[in-house]
Amino acid sequence: MNDPLSLLTAALQAQDCQTGTLHLLEPGTTVMKLAAQVGLPPHVAQIVAEVPVGKGMAGLAAERRKPVQTCNLQTDTTGDIRPGARDVPVQASIAVPILLDGELRGVVGFARGTCHDWTEAEIATLEAAAAELGRKIGGLEE
Repeated sequence: MNDPLSLLTAALQAQDCQTGTLHLLEPGTTVMKLAAQVGLPPHVAQIVAEVPVGKGMAGLAAERRKPVQTCNLQTDTTGDIRPGARDVPVQASIAVPILLDGELRGVVGFARGTCHDWTEAEIATLEAAAAELGRKIGGLEE
């Protein structure tokens, strides 16, 4: 397996994001575990150490099998954002499911310090980055 933190850091840099998370689905469960993070305050990292499918942005992205985004994490009123998420000093955030051969493997979160609405083209790029990250984590690609 490749180093999750190095892979996440590279994916974030490639997408001009300063903060992010990588959650991997525990086989045979509906719980994702935090495999790597960049830029989370320690207490938030503890809160998101385990995320059930369906809870919070990462959990919703996993459940829906499509990206969940917000232009401004600090002011979002959709109900998709958990209260503790506002402790992360970012605004734009998107959680992208890692799908390999149609199977959910986890979710990667990308975040920026400024407001941003990801375009369809940007989302397609993020989905490709999430799949690539998933293949590398699984040792399917070097």
